[in-house]
Amino acid sequence: MEIKPVILNPRSKNITEGKSRAPNRSMYYGMGYVEGDFKKPMVGVANGHSTITPCNSGLQKLADAAIAGIEEAGGNAQVFGTPTISDGMAMGTEGMKYSLVSREVISDCIETCVQGQWMDGVVVIGGCDKNMPGGLMGMLRANVPAIYVYGGTILPGRWKDQDLNIVSVFEAVGQNAAGKLSDSDLKEIEQSAIPGTGSCGGMYTANTMSSAFEALGISLPYSSTMANPHDEKMNSAKESARVLIEAIKKDLKPRDIVTRKSIENAVAVIMATGGSTNAVLHFLAIAHAGGVEWTIDDFERIRVKTPVLCDLKPSGKYLAVDLHRAGGIPQVMKTLLTAGLLHGDCMTITGETLEEVLKDVPAVPRADQDVIRPIDNPIYAQGHLAILKGNLSPEGAVAKISGLKNPVMTGPARVFEDEQSALQAILAGKIVAGDVMVLRYLGPKGGPGMPEMLAPTGALIGAGLGESVGLITDGRFSGGTWGMVVGHVAPEAAAGGTIAFVQEGDSITIDSHQMILELNVDAAEIDRRRAQWIAPKPRYVRGVQAKFAFNASSASKGAVLDDY
Repeated sequence: MEIKPVILNPRSKNITEGKSRAPNRSMYYGMGYVEGDFKKPMVGVANGHSTITPCNSGLQKLADAAIAGIEEAGGNAQVFGTPTISDGMAMGTEGMKYSLVSREVISDCIETCVQGQWMDGVVVIGGCDKNMPGGLMGMLRANVPAIYVYGGTILPGRWKDQDLNIVSVFEAVGQNAAGKLSDSDLKEIEQSAIPGTGSCGGMYTANTMSSAFEALGISLPYSSTMANPHDEKMNSAKESARVLIEAIKKDLKPRDIVTRKSIENAVAVIMATGGSTNAVLHFLAIAHAGGVEWTIDDFERIRVKTPVLCDLKPSGKYLAVDLHRAGGIPQVMKTLLTAGLLHGDCMTITGETLEEVLKDVPAVPRADQDVIRPIDNPIYAQGHLAILKGNLSPEGAVAKISGLKNPVMTGPARVFEDEQSALQAILAGKIVAGDVMVLRYLGPKGGPGMPEMLAPTGALIGAGLGESVGLITDGRFSGGTWGMVVGHVAPEAAAGGTIAFVQEGDSITIDSHQMILELNVDAAEIDRRRAQWIAPKPRYVRGVQAKFAFNASSASKGAVLDDY
């Protein structure tokens, strides 16, 4: 007999129905509830506050504002915590392997608390990269009315009249190793890059995902580019709570909002803003959690018809705060909508369609700014996240081609089994123009946890090799990465993908015009190497890393853990 999966959607109103539920009330009375409270919606506040990272250390004030908003609108706030891992702090260490794992832990936390406590709705508050996809995946699984409150971007640091951000530090390390920057200047950059609270300031992964969530309609207009230290961020958190109470009354749920059409809108905005490669991985996982049909090839379908409109770091000039002043994501969306590149009939958490939300936004960006280009004068005619396929990546790989003068190269493979040895080779001057670095056994199963490679890519940029050295990996890249880089190579090395069979000196072609990633070795020789290959033993045999490695799907399917 076939057993069909069932997704429960319990509601907290059940605690008031029938005398058999009376003992449940006693626990609430112990927390100060009164009789009238049981007629109000029970609203979760998934609070990602922590003092682990600047991205999340400014979230408590937003949680407090959301709690006040819930209570003023007639709800009961039920606060619970979600964890975070700082990608910026963990980068280049074994701790980086826990970053993607944290996406799953966060989604599990939200699903568990919302379902286990029969909440009527939930406000999810997060800052660092995995807070957002993890949060939305949990929201989609529970599927009670929900809204996302992004913690906000950081303000830029300053040094010698230059704006700084976290990527400035990684690139400075490469400049220092290449003799282009003194030790004292490196130290000053390190101490000046992060001036306070908020998530990394460019169109890196956190700001990419927040912008995409605004385009999805699961967070409020303009909220994705606000700075954490500014009062408007707190005001937006409080307003988000009020909007959620209205959504609860209307029974407007995440799966009503996150559809195939709204994901197309989100991906179009990711392309238009020059967003992070991580968005590909995360939206595959988000679509999976929401039961939406979506594949890696859909990104390429959206890319070819969507221009890059925003001049944002890492490959451009500006930061998220500049985008906010220029009109924010609503201006980007209205520009795309006017050009017929968005679906205006998608529902948003406000209860309005996207077209209704944008009705008062100008059709053309203001002339007194150059952060957002008009549709007839884009930075690039097509999007920047290219899906490459070939014998090295039959399931697909992701290349970020923005900022490159010529995204095509063929060169000899320089093979590394880990990130640290690759970084040391760059810093020691052993990597030269024309090389194609291969970093493998760093995928979802092999890493495990698919760590990001910002340390080596930042070092390449700092050494002046960003466009002349290729780097391919079955791991991931930071949203702050740019250059001749290709990640998410699938199948990964640990699963017996072709990347496992590359040998030092083999010729590799990266061609982002023809969408090709190819090992230029005879098929018979590749088959011979495959026959001799022995799968490595798992790096972890207990704990969350072991569970992740055992259950993780291919990166081409979002590295999800429940693709059964």
